[in-house]
Order: sequence, then structure tokens, then C-alpha cells
Amino acid sequence: MIVQIAGNVKFPITLDPTVWIFDDRKVTFKEIFEPENAESSIEEEDELKRKSLRFDREVYQQKLNPPVNKSINRYEKQRIVNGTFLMPIKSFLQTSEPMKDVTQAKLISDQEEEIIDADQLADSYLLFAENGKPLKESGPVHIYFHDGSNQDAPIKGIKRIELQ
Repeated sequence: MIVQIAGNVKFPITLDPTVWIFDDRKVTFKEIFEPENAESSIEEEDELKRKSLRFDREVYQQKLNPPVNKSINRYEKQRIVNGTFLMPIKSFLQTSEPMKDVTQAKLISDQEEEIIDADQLADSYLLFAENGKPLKESGPVHIYFHDGSNQDAPIKGIKRIELQ
């Protein structure tokens, strides 16, 4: 389940959305399209982290020598298992270094091809996980525009992006 960025680029690249779950650039669906709901959950998360750190310091700090680096805490693990995540596509497009004359992007799936503006693509997000699971049937990724105009009908099943 890979996605290729090719066409009029200096460096064609291949993306593997299944590993993005561990990427710090991922954002939740609520953070993008429902920011008023996401802010309260971020505050709750911060409060839980503060309480957890205080508890860890008071109880476990004396017993751990040397300190153990936990890469994913319990809250983050629960968030990953249940979350719906998107990845901004802009950094991947910058890595592929599109030529200056690129104005359009052709989104290719098994069923159809759709052409959109390259600037609109650069501000888009790739949905790669829904309810903690990768998109297998309708994937590997769906494209959501930054303005939310296709929130109810995203472009699904994207397997290749050709910049023209």
C-alpha cells in the first residue's frame, strides 16, 4: 500500500502511509476540521501529562536508575489505536522538488483519474488511518482539501500523484 509522487519532479518518491502513525507531523481529523472540539481535548491531554509526570517523579524516580526513555506513553498509545489521522502533503511535495512549470496534479486511483490545481494539492491532507486502522479497502490514502470543501466526499483510493 504505497503512494507514488511522480511526473514533472526532480526526485520521484514513494510514500508508505502505514508508517505515518509514528510520525510527529500527523494531525487528527478533529484538529483540522473541528478545531473548537480539538482545543479542549488538547487541554485535557496536557493536564493528564502534567499529572502523569508528577506521579512518575514522586513514585518511580527513586527506583529507576538510569531513567528509562518511554517513546510512547499510555495516552499516546490509546490515541493511536482509536484515532483518525491525516498527514499534510506539503513536505512530501517539497522533497520531490516539483519543476517551476507545474500547475496541475493528476490523482490516480484504481477507478478514476482526477486533475486538481497543484497549489490546492500542496495545501491538502492525506487521510491514512481511520479509527486507528490503515485504509485498506478504499486506500491507501484519501485527499482532503485544507478548506474542507470536500470533507463529505474526499478523493479516495489515491495510489499515484503525477505533477504536470
